[in-house]
Amino acid sequence: MEDQVPLSERYLKTMGRRMTPQRRLVVDILSQAEGHLDATDIYERGRRQDARLSLATVYRTLNILKEAGVVRELHLDDEHHHYELDHQDKHSHLICLSCGRVIEVDSTAFAEAAETIGQLYDFRIASAHVELTGYCADCRRKQEMTD
Repeated sequence: MEDQVPLSERYLKTMGRRMTPQRRLVVDILSQAEGHLDATDIYERGRRQDARLSLATVYRTLNILKEAGVVRELHLDDEHHHYELDHQDKHSHLICLSCGRVIEVDSTAFAEAAETIGQLYDFRIASAHVELTGYCADCRRKQEMTD
């Protein structure tokens, strides 16, 4: 994966903000993550590299990075917000309601459908993020075994 810091720095500059060491650390953590992290995960990983990092700083940093379009906040369950770098790569999420598993899928078809709907209503689509909930194959099999 390409280095996300220069791109993130450009986004921040367009907002009149600079890339602080804390912002750089959060971007680095998210770019190295496999999956989606909540603020506590980011904080714990960040503390390994900077013992002065506080959870409040992580939350402030995430909000600034969200506003700049660097980070996307996901609501994958009712308890936590999760974060990922916003690559504008048109992927969506399948979220299992039973185990909480998150599967990333190509959402080209969703983007095309959104564009078609936009044209139908003379509406210009700026972005579309799709999260579909249901039950993964493992959870369905477990449920079938108990029925």
